[in-house]
Amino acid sequence: MTRTRSEVVTFAHPFVLRGFDNAILAGSYAVETDEELLPALLHPAYRRTTTWLTLPPQQGAGTTELVAIDPAELAAALTQDSQRAVRQAAASTRDFD
Repeated sequence: MTRTRSEVVTFAHPFVLRGFDNAILAGSYAVETDEELLPALLHPAYRRTTTWLTLPPQQGAGTTELVAIDPAELAAALTQDSQRAVRQAAASTRDFD
């Protein structure tokens, strides 16, 4: 038995993931994680099999693209993005002092 978990992640800044030639634009992206049920356990448990990132059409034309990504790499990119936002907020606060 398999299931899919869905979430939306938002980047305030362009970000980079391995396997992409260019930085991915800032914005909100759908992320889907496919999981399979592990057999013979007392309680239901799932193992992640694939994580997908949905990219919008390039230049507003074409079709969306669904690409497999490393979830740990996505988590690291989100952490870097939020840390960058905190640094920028702190810098702009200092500018008003």
